[in-house]
Amino acid sequence: MIYTPEKYSIADKKNVPFIDSKEIWDFINTEASTPEKVREVIKKSLSKKRLSLQETAILINTNDPVLIEEIKEGARQLKENVYGDRIVLFAPLYVGNLCINNCVYCGFQAKNKDVLRVTLEKQDLQKEATALVDSGHKRLILVYGEHPHYSPEFIADSVRTVYGIKSKNGEIRRVNINAAPLDVEGFKTVKESGIGTYQVFQETYHPEAYSKVHLGGIKKDFDWRLTSLDRAQEAGIDDVGIGALFGLYDWRFEVMSLVRHVNHFEAVFNVGPHTISFPRIQNASALNIDKQYLVSDENFVKLVAILRLAVPYTGMILTARESAEIRDQVLRFGISQIDGGTNLEIGGYSKHSEEVQDLNKEQFQINDTRSLNEIIEELISKDYIPSFCTACYRLGRTGEHFMEFSVPGFIKRFCAPNAILTIAEYLEDYASFETKAKGYKMIERKLEELSKTQEIAALQEKLNLLKQGQRDLYF
Repeated sequence: MIYTPEKYSIADKKNVPFIDSKEIWDFINTEASTPEKVREVIKKSLSKKRLSLQETAILINTNDPVLIEEIKEGARQLKENVYGDRIVLFAPLYVGNLCINNCVYCGFQAKNKDVLRVTLEKQDLQKEATALVDSGHKRLILVYGEHPHYSPEFIADSVRTVYGIKSKNGEIRRVNINAAPLDVEGFKTVKESGIGTYQVFQETYHPEAYSKVHLGGIKKDFDWRLTSLDRAQEAGIDDVGIGALFGLYDWRFEVMSLVRHVNHFEAVFNVGPHTISFPRIQNASALNIDKQYLVSDENFVKLVAILRLAVPYTGMILTARESAEIRDQVLRFGISQIDGGTNLEIGGYSKHSEEVQDLNKEQFQINDTRSLNEIIEELISKDYIPSFCTACYRLGRTGEHFMEFSVPGFIKRFCAPNAILTIAEYLEDYASFETKAKGYKMIERKLEELSKTQEIAALQEKLNLLKQGQRDLYF
């Protein structure tokens, strides 16, 4: 069945639209940005306090190049304080592109007759997941179109299929979901399969702009989509991911709305979203948008830094939509997760093909085509710790429990050691000779740094066990 927005199950704050366009524009249009105000806001953020809409507007309205550099520097410091030097890696795996919606920015829109429609059968899904495991991945996000075929039961079954894959020393340890909104019972069905984060992106938070780009299908209903993750929370999914597709409306409004969405979750559920994503419009088959809202590289880097300051403890995801150059630049200002070795063709991972992208087979154009090993080697060269860690999820440190650890900063006691263990596992099983040598030199440096502030004997013992053949070790 298709889940329709017949009524919202809880009144008051839950499942009720919370975006007030006038309120957001009033903040943007009235908050003056002075050097004193900007520096005061940055100082507050560096104390790891979430910013208000008013304070976020002050940063948005900053046009002085000197102050913008101070915003970036503040974001860099904050990211280092909260997340350290870890970058979490994952891969998207498209399960099917059947869709009943007509979204003018999407290659999979229903009226696009040029796109090749494919849904992976179980054995094909197993082949794709195996190919990703054999490249070194441990974390996937499964992506589905919005169609009756992709029911909660179908999604749950595909999750269980992926978790069942074992290949050599590897397996997938966390499966996240990017799929259409469900009702509460649908979310409960998916939760029972053991998912990690459930993502639903609003695309644009501006109701009028939303109606102009969503021309058919259930996705036309702005409120049903906006309140979808309230229903996920009600169903017990406490790890949710939000996002906006930058380029559909004014980027300043979207940034403010993302912060407003975070505020809503914290007010109602006492925990913010696990992640924020902020893809930018890229070329796609049948793309037909108003280009006046496309976001420049300069403003994109600025908005990433502002979001980092606005929501200190929320993970931030940047995908291979962006070029390697842009991704490398904004990693410093707040990104905590990126994908690697990405292939958006359904069934593309198991082909091991070097073909040029065919937009009639993919949702949109990707601009970072580096392999997972190339990205890992690049991260290591910049002194990041590439991480495949899934420990918090598997030990129940999610939702409010995650906030109990992360807000005081205690999570760093676990995150750096677990990141080191996961990259050591990758180096042993999948890395090229050159990457392995560079990786272990990086680990030596990180162990020396950690030893100055905490005991590392247990970590060193687990590293020795990994080298002896044990796997999946964590704190």
